[in-house]
Amino acid sequence: MTRIILQLERATDNISFRHIAITMLILKMLIISYFGYLIATEIYNGTLLFDSMFFVFMGVGFVAQIVDGALGMAYGVSCTTLLMNFGIPASLATASVHTSEIFTTGISGLSHIKFKNIDKKLFFKIVITGTLGAVAGAYLISDFFDAKVIKPYISGYLVLLGAYIIYKGIRNKKTVNQKVKRAPLLALIGGFLDTTGGGGWGPIVTSNLISQGKDPREVIGTVNTAEFFITYAATVIFTIILGVKHWQIILGLITGGALAAPFGAYLASKINKRLLFFMVGTLIIIISSYSLLQLL
Repeated sequence: MTRIILQLERATDNISFRHIAITMLILKMLIISYFGYLIATEIYNGTLLFDSMFFVFMGVGFVAQIVDGALGMAYGVSCTTLLMNFGIPASLATASVHTSEIFTTGISGLSHIKFKNIDKKLFFKIVITGTLGAVAGAYLISDFFDAKVIKPYISGYLVLLGAYIIYKGIRNKKTVNQKVKRAPLLALIGGFLDTTGGGGWGPIVTSNLISQGKDPREVIGTVNTAEFFITYAATVIFTIILGVKHWQIILGLITGGALAAPFGAYLASKINKRLLFFMVGTLIIIISSYSLLQLL
């Protein structure tokens, strides 16, 4: 595994941030063209309907993306929880959120590239295995099992991890920008749990990388940018197996999230490092505790 990672690092040395940005734009244009065709078909058939709830989902997308862009987490968890409270099945809720995340994470990632919040070596360590984990998780939740079985264990773990991160922020010990350990494995697990549990890429990957002493600003920017590719791959699987449904929810989340994405990236580049530790830890504890209460 170590040899493979070293070979991949050498192979990606000549890939610049510009190349990453161009790839993201091409992939976005492809998915926009496909979704545009689907929406045009819905309009032609008279089945594309909207009501006042569109603006509710738009507001949810805006707030969730502000938090996600600034802290590197919580968009998927927040939106999935909301959708399931409206009675939408877990698989369709997760599919809707990941579909909208293609657009929000794409804009967020491009914004982080602009503000230079990215560690390129770390990006390539997590994007490949993270994508593989997300594809596997999307396939399993679409056809085989309900993620509610494993969510209590994930939530309990995240509560403890959030408390540890707050401790690191309060302690405020000066740390160098350390080399992270087991990043590819961490990304594989994070990608899998993100698609099976309705969220978790940010809380699991961002939290662990920050807890290892990595600069929070670079972690947040890198994880957000990698998330575009994770959500893109998962959405392809969801679309093949489940199709694209709930356009009102998807377009509401996309609109609100797209408007908020540049602001979140800007906040990540400006917020004090110690404050970021405290905010990330508190956010994890609140969301994970709420999930546990809902499940229990």
